[in-house]
Amino acid sequence: MLGLVLAATVGLLLVQVLYEDFRQLRELGARGSVFWRYLGVTMPSFLAVVLPLALLVSLLYVLGKMHRANEFTAMRAAGVGFTRLTAPIWIVGLACCGVAWWINTTVVPWSVEESRAMRDELEFHHQSARALSPDRIGAVYSVAFDNPIDGRMWFFNRYSKSTQRGYGVSVSSLDRARHELTRITAAEASYDPNRRGWLFKRGRDLTFNPETGELIASTPFEEKFAPKFREEPDLMLLIDRKPTQLSLWELRDLVSYLELERSPKQAMYAVRYYSLIADFMGPLIVIAIAIPFAISGVRVNPAVGVSKSIGLFFLYYVLTSFATALASKGFVEPLVAAWLPHAGMAALALWLFARLR
Repeated sequence: MLGLVLAATVGLLLVQVLYEDFRQLRELGARGSVFWRYLGVTMPSFLAVVLPLALLVSLLYVLGKMHRANEFTAMRAAGVGFTRLTAPIWIVGLACCGVAWWINTTVVPWSVEESRAMRDELEFHHQSARALSPDRIGAVYSVAFDNPIDGRMWFFNRYSKSTQRGYGVSVSSLDRARHELTRITAAEASYDPNRRGWLFKRGRDLTFNPETGELIASTPFEEKFAPKFREEPDLMLLIDRKPTQLSLWELRDLVSYLELERSPKQAMYAVRYYSLIADFMGPLIVIAIAIPFAISGVRVNPAVGVSKSIGLFFLYYVLTSFATALASKGFVEPLVAAWLPHAGMAALALWLFARLR
């Protein structure tokens, strides 16, 4: 039953992907195997959401069927304890927790990053066919990045993901009081991962008086390599993306950076990051809230138990949204907000089981 529900839910998500991305991919020139490969890469990113839902529906179906056949009543009358009765379900739940952890930490990050890379590649080819200049293919405009630890502030008029170069570059070095000491302006700049530094071309090296801000010296250069500038462009380009568009590892890097910068944006990214980690407990929570209603007694209509369980399942996601809002407003820490819905539903499940026993 779990396999059937998984297949049905994945099929619905496939229709959603077709509806949302089909036209865009066609306009970008996706054909045949490229289109189907994109679908194959994208679908695993939904598994973290699908697994708890499929487990809930299949569990309610199976337990409801046994409930209607009075099998639970017969087994308990024969002396089978409640713990022994539900032990196989909890074993499956633990296995699903392991699968959910593997999906969230391995499959989903790969799916998110790979599908985004495929869209970027299609966009690059589409823009190349329109005879755009190389520096404008895959360009991200007005990229700003502040590195408070090393005291540097970056700005690019545009950064081309195709050429891996920034154009119209300005890098200011600041003292602890945030006074500008030096500034590098260049026509273009690129990051060298082998030498771990930035190469600037056709620019000027400016020096300022930190007290007055007066320009002291201006030295032109054709090329200048800065080995101490180790900011990676991938992190710079993540700043303005939505949390749901980033993988677990991208969220980790961005949260670390925003925490050091003390940015107000840090909370929403941190909640998303910790929530993805906490979601591995989802299968156990689903089981805990489904069992009491599914086998609550012969006098209760199984349909009532099913409806209540589904209602509690959606209540969990409402609590998640509420906790995220609290963290965004600064009322609770992101780590607390990520685990708060799980703790609330676990407490409710314990209360329901105490009544059931």
